[in-house]
Amino acid sequence: MKRLIAAVRETAEFAEGAEFSVEIDPNEIDAARLDALVEGGMTRASIGVQDFDPAIQAAIGREQGYALTRRVVDMIRDRGVTSLNTDILFGLPYQTRARITETVQKLLSFAPDRVALYGYAHVPWMAKRQQMISSDVLPTPEERLDLFETARKLFLWDGYAEIGIDHFAAPSDGLALAARTGRLRRNFQGYTADGAEVLIGVGASSISRFPQGYAQNAPGTSAHVKAICENRFSTARGHAFDGEDLMRSRLIEALMCDFHIDAAEIERDFDVPKMRLFEMFHAVDAQFDNLLEVTEDGLFIPERARPLTRMVARSFDAYDLAKAGHSSAI
Repeated sequence: MKRLIAAVRETAEFAEGAEFSVEIDPNEIDAARLDALVEGGMTRASIGVQDFDPAIQAAIGREQGYALTRRVVDMIRDRGVTSLNTDILFGLPYQTRARITETVQKLLSFAPDRVALYGYAHVPWMAKRQQMISSDVLPTPEERLDLFETARKLFLWDGYAEIGIDHFAAPSDGLALAARTGRLRRNFQGYTADGAEVLIGVGASSISRFPQGYAQNAPGTSAHVKAICENRFSTARGHAFDGEDLMRSRLIEALMCDFHIDAAEIERDFDVPKMRLFEMFHAVDAQFDNLLEVTEDGLFIPERARPLTRMVARSFDAYDLAKAGHSSAI
């Protein structure tokens, strides 16, 4: 860890106020590793929880008790790292309203600054372990929505601000401030207050974004390492922005962050004719039985339709995802 941090700093020294966030597995971390991270400048720690129920943990192969997680959180706080991210999943096998309620209450005892509430993706064709999970023990789409709403209400009751479709933040957190001031963005890592146009991915399979398009490193570790050892870029594939790509990317991001698209902003930034833009708005609205709101100011997703936000946003994607093998959007 010390060598990695030193190499990063040698390549790009941290600016004042830079954020250095590290995802930590409570089953793997120890005092020495935490000390190395803190000495290297870690300012934010992120801990994945999934669910604290033992039966659910056994089903998904992720055993991580509350006591262990509590101890790691205390170790992080004791070292002066004041920012803590956590994430949990809804829609897990055997998950019920009572079980997710207990998990959320335990999670809230950590007083995290940010929480991501992600939907469990059941993709047995990609994850071999999931082939052992019977579909009979998975919540139905209606039950998944109820699980999400149960957790959502608990976070709101505890004073957290709702950020986009699946995040919550303490009112004083930078993410909440970005949401209040219209500076919220979304990238491969979720919601962020970082408005940079460049995201550099390091390591096998990582994806970078540049003003010109996307580039992905070789997905296999061996191929990636071979390229680096030969002093070559590991880029295996990419996509150059073309046509309406950048505009559609902004449309999708605006819906995911703010639940509305400001027509004046899009016309100004992308030089798109107003008629063309509103043709797109009305076409998407029609796909969802006119549940959306189209006004002279733009497109809005009302409260009752927000569970559909991911699918509404996907409707603005010009590329066919039908064969991509994604999990359910709800």
